[in-house]
Amino acid sequence: MRRLWVQFSLANAGLIIGVIILMLLVSTVLISSTSVVSSDGPAPVGPESETVSEDGDANNGVPSELIVGIGLTGIVSAVVGIITGIVVSRRLSAPITQLATAAQVIGSGNMDYRVNIRGSQEIADLGHAFNQMASDLQHAEMLRRNLMADVSHELRTPLTVLKGQLRAALDRVYAFDEADIANLYEQTDHLIRLVNDLHELAQAEANQLPLSKAATDMSQLLHEVIQTFQPLADEKQITLQSDIVEPLPVMVIDAARIRQVLHNLLGNALQFTPCDGKVMVNALEYNHELRITVRDNGIGIPPQHIAHVFDRFFRVDSSRSRDTGGSGLGLAVARAIIEAHGGTLTAQSPGTNQGTAFTITLPSP
Repeated sequence: MRRLWVQFSLANAGLIIGVIILMLLVSTVLISSTSVVSSDGPAPVGPESETVSEDGDANNGVPSELIVGIGLTGIVSAVVGIITGIVVSRRLSAPITQLATAAQVIGSGNMDYRVNIRGSQEIADLGHAFNQMASDLQHAEMLRRNLMADVSHELRTPLTVLKGQLRAALDRVYAFDEADIANLYEQTDHLIRLVNDLHELAQAEANQLPLSKAATDMSQLLHEVIQTFQPLADEKQITLQSDIVEPLPVMVIDAARIRQVLHNLLGNALQFTPCDGKVMVNALEYNHELRITVRDNGIGIPPQHIAHVFDRFFRVDSSRSRDTGGSGLGLAVARAIIEAHGGTLTAQSPGTNQGTAFTITLPSP
């Protein structure tokens, strides 16, 4: 009785039977009223009186054939209503049953399962939404597994180095000099940065990243960041230029976080741009938005990798070590910080060795 098709069938049959009974009652009342009116008039004489008497007999003028016909019609209609209700309700409930089965299959861990639902536009939209949800869950599960694998890999290397050198020190295999101590310090520093980046990323994705917002002169902030990286650009013989369309607005932001993002973008641009290359910083306010672009003519990004540059631990060249390719969390953290400010961070690149452009968009007051 709890099945949808059973409830729908019974409801449909009950409705039809109710309508038939109502029609029968109304017909009976009308015919009875007509018989009463006829009996009050002059009685027919001759053969006609005998005919009326034979047809009406004991039913006060109501033909018995009419009552039987209405009864049979009610029974046939009820049977047809039940059959129609079963067919229609089974057709309507089938997609729901498919979705319930699919939810159980996906819940058991089979993320590849999808439904193929046909029917009305609403049912088709429901099936499409379910498949999209399943795809999102599959992608999230893949990211979770990759995250666990990447974190373990990133932690394993520095911990192995620390363990090996400390073991050598305990066994007195060799005496540590300043270079060995510096190496241990570097590995420890990498672990601290990795843990801090993961913590910031987790906070940002949970919308709990702490922001100390204050009114900030964006023009002054950009000039300070560019001056900070100018010595590094000169050392690598890279031209670092800026094209800032004044005046830029004063914005309420977390200046330290935005500076962190700019440091990441400029650091990457200088790192992956060869000598005699060029890095350009553009900034302007347009249509109530502040747009900051860091563009270089370096190694670029293949088109198939553009969509993944902000993924955790992603490196365009997987053969790069942590020293040359970083931990792979910088851009993910940068995008999370910008999104926490209500903005966007996007990447564009025509292809390998054709440069890269990262654009920050922040809503301006």
